[in-house]
Order: sequence, then C-alpha cells, then structure tokens
Amino acid sequence: MSFMLVERRDPERTDARPPVRERRVAEPGPRSACLDIGLLNNMPDAALQAAERQFMSLLAIAAGSRPVRLHFYSLAAIPRGPEAEAHIARLYADIAGLPARDLDGLFVTGSEPRAPKLDAEPYWPALTRVIEWAADHTGSTVWSCLAAHAAVLHFDGIERQPLPQKCFGVFESVRAGADLILAGAPERPRIPHSRHNGLDAAELVARGYRVVTRAAGAGVDIFTRQEKSRFVFFQGHPEYDATSLAREYRRDVGRYLRGERDALPPLPAGYFPPETEAAMAAFAAHAARHRDPALLAAFPDDAPAPEASWRTTAVPLFRNWLAGIAIAKAGTR
Repeated sequence: MSFMLVERRDPERTDARPPVRERRVAEPGPRSACLDIGLLNNMPDAALQAAERQFMSLLAIAAGSRPVRLHFYSLAAIPRGPEAEAHIARLYADIAGLPARDLDGLFVTGSEPRAPKLDAEPYWPALTRVIEWAADHTGSTVWSCLAAHAAVLHFDGIERQPLPQKCFGVFESVRAGADLILAGAPERPRIPHSRHNGLDAAELVARGYRVVTRAAGAGVDIFTRQEKSRFVFFQGHPEYDATSLAREYRRDVGRYLRGERDALPPLPAGYFPPETEAAMAAFAAHAARHRDPALLAAFPDDAPAPEASWRTTAVPLFRNWLAGIAIAKAGTR
C-alpha cells in the first residue's frame, strides 16, 4: 500500500507551534508520480477525528499501489473548542495557504449548520474562496453534503430546500446516467445520508450538472460537473464507517433528552440489524414517555452493530476518482 499522510512543514509559518511529525505507510515514490490530495475537514468537533480516520482508511484502500500524499486543511472561521483547536494546530494547515500550491484532488466535507441560510454561516466568505480556487487549481474536487450545497449555491444560485424530515439512513440508489466513477460499483449503489436539506434534480440539470445516481427517499445522490476541474458532488456520505449513523442517532437522542430539540430523531432507515432496530425503537418509546437526560446512560450501545454495507460502493467511488485524477495529471505532463 502506497498511501501516506504527508509531513506538514509550512515554510511561511511564523508561529512557534512544532511541525507535524511525518507518518508514513510506504515511500511515496517520485514526486511527479504521487497524487497530492487535500482534505478540507469542516466536520464539528465531535466528528473531526472520526472524519480523518474514515477518509484515510478509505483513501488508503482505494489507492492500492498508487502513491498518494494527504494534506489536512481547516477553515479558521469555524468555531472550535480548545481540544479541537489543539488537534488542528498539530495536524492541519489553514486553508488560506492553499493559493500557494496546486492540488491534484481535494475533498471538502460538510459541517453542522449554524445559520438558517448557508451564506450567513461564519465561514461562508472563506469557503467561497476555496470553491473558486478549486475550480482552477485541482484536477478534481469532491464536495460532500453541506459543501455540495454551498458550491452549487455559490456558482449557480441553486438553493437547497428544507426536507419534511431529516434524510437519515442508508439508501439504495439507481443509476441515472453512465459515469466512470461508478465502474466496479454495485448495480444499485448503497450510500448513507444524513441531512435536513436537499437539491432539486431538475434545477441541477437545467444549470448543467449531470445526475449520476438518485435514491427513493433520498433524491439526488451523486452528481457531477466538468469545467476546467471535474467537480463531483455527494449529497450522501460514502466515507462513513459502520457506526457513524449510530453515533449521530445517539447524539440527537441526547439533544432531545436535554431539551435541545423538540422531537425524537427518526431511526436511520435501512441501517440497523433487526434486533438492534427493535432495541432502539423500544428505548425511543421509553424516552418519549419519560424525557430525562439521565436516560441516555441506558442507551442500547451494546446492541449488535451494523455492517458498512455501502463499502462495496465507497471503495470503487474513491478508486475511480483517484484514477481519473491520475489520468488527467499524466495528460498534462
């Protein structure tokens, strides 16, 4: 396996923080043969390091024998707690440094919404600069969930629409068009989704986007746009690990029990094994009758864990994404 996490030594850095120590999986080979991939991780503090692990694990498998260097970036405008700030200081570069280099590929995660409108988020000006930069300085960029909504809003004024209830679970998609990113994926790809908003397929197509997959209950799943850079948009989360949705469900149950939300969250669709779904449903019914933060201690964490059934979709998606970047890079030499 040729994947590695790059040592980050920023030549322009003037603060006293120590450089990140290099963590190699294997020697990456000649620089020209190596793909430099950026991860702009906008996930909330509780999910920040889980997102790193998920992305590194999936990218390492998908890379195979192809040498890949991964660079972590952050948006300074996203509010962080002390622990997350310290972690970011050790491993991440500020996205403001991106104009100093090109990347072969970039993956931009979503973030937990804080404002009713995307363009009112505290990080909106910084994120739109990344969107414009990526169009000219990457071979391809993947925009995930909220980041996908932000990119289409910035480029084409396409507004995300609130859903009647949270789109939450693992959904089976149908192929809406041929695309090499699906090579080797199951005929009916399965992808986790976790969002309160969605995009209208007809509006996307009218503005020049290609819908690649869509799912009953989740709507548009994957869509693309080819300009100077190939943009790939995921409304779902193929990078999620087996327990990501379970952790999100537990988090939202806790918010309900503490009075931070009005209603219990729905169980994630198509996700839990039957025995676990029954245990979760029983706990939810009890929590609805006896709303008390102390009940979270009895959450059925020991119920059988779900399997990452979508991994057979996620690995080909990332493998094909890397392959497309490598082909485009070879054509420019």
